[in-house]
Amino acid sequence: MIALPYTFALQRRLTLSGRRGVGTFVGGLAAGILLGLALLVWAGVPTESLLDDLFVQVFISPQGLAQTLTLTVPLILVGLSSAVAMRVKFWNIGIEGQLWLGAIGATAVSLYGVGPEALRLPLMLLASALFGAAWIALPLVLRLRLQVSELVVTLLLSNIAYLLLQHLLFGAWRDPANSFPMSMQIGGDERLALLGFGNLHSGLFIALAVTLLVAMLSERSRLGFHAAAIGANPQVARAAGIPVGLTLAIMVLLSGALSGLAGGLIITGSEYRLTQNIGWNMTFSGIVIAFVARFKPLWILPTAFALAGLYNAGSTLKVFYGLSDAVVVLLQGLILMSLLVAQFFAHYRIDMKKEPR
Repeated sequence: MIALPYTFALQRRLTLSGRRGVGTFVGGLAAGILLGLALLVWAGVPTESLLDDLFVQVFISPQGLAQTLTLTVPLILVGLSSAVAMRVKFWNIGIEGQLWLGAIGATAVSLYGVGPEALRLPLMLLASALFGAAWIALPLVLRLRLQVSELVVTLLLSNIAYLLLQHLLFGAWRDPANSFPMSMQIGGDERLALLGFGNLHSGLFIALAVTLLVAMLSERSRLGFHAAAIGANPQVARAAGIPVGLTLAIMVLLSGALSGLAGGLIITGSEYRLTQNIGWNMTFSGIVIAFVARFKPLWILPTAFALAGLYNAGSTLKVFYGLSDAVVVLLQGLILMSLLVAQFFAHYRIDMKKEPR
């Protein structure tokens, strides 16, 4: 057996400065982009078109930027949803199910004419948040009462939510004037105002306001302190007199409400009707955004924007260059993995020590 002259140890950094955090994020993003460019050149994309298709058309051109910002809106909310739940170590992998229930709740308010017309839009958004919170309540109760893993229950409830969505779209809510399974369009007064910049709507301001509120709740309130203590060690938190059950319930219900609100914003801001294609891959997106942003609400904003641009670029590549879904997913995976690796080394360092002879 060969003895190495050096030993290596992985050490966690006690503090993470803002400069290091920004540097690792930018460095990881740059490394991922370089790997992605190499992949696209190998796949046959002309090198002279890479800058235009991956940056200019996604982040600079008015049409591309508007599309990226529109996609950013629900991504911000699902990223917040995952971050809020993970703060108390609750693995919410049913974000899509809660989003679908939120979309169903918003659509139900419109179809059944709940409340006065002047209040219909806020009632739709409120219903979406309440439906999302209600859909996560069962995993929460099973976790608190019977210690059932939320991983299993939230995943299974997402499947049930999609079946419920299908039942409504192929049944009572199907638009008789359309051959595809979708509901009737919501009214003009029930839609979020467009901002005059492509399809971008005022849901962007709602997402920004919610982010600020969640940031204040997480970083500046007693509830946020309790949640951080529970996430670090629930037994110690309980011994210190922190109301573990109540704090966990509030944070988890807030997570479900944020996912449901994302569905409501999609219905009232961009789709204007319930379809079976809304919200796909939002669970994966929310978890990735939360981890890359290190579960910090304000960091979720640039992370969601970057991921929205990545998804937008992937759609462009498939349309104009005929790339397969596998290549596009691999491109997205390379960039996301580079970001996650950079975030890992922002928190840890490798110490090398020479062994004595």
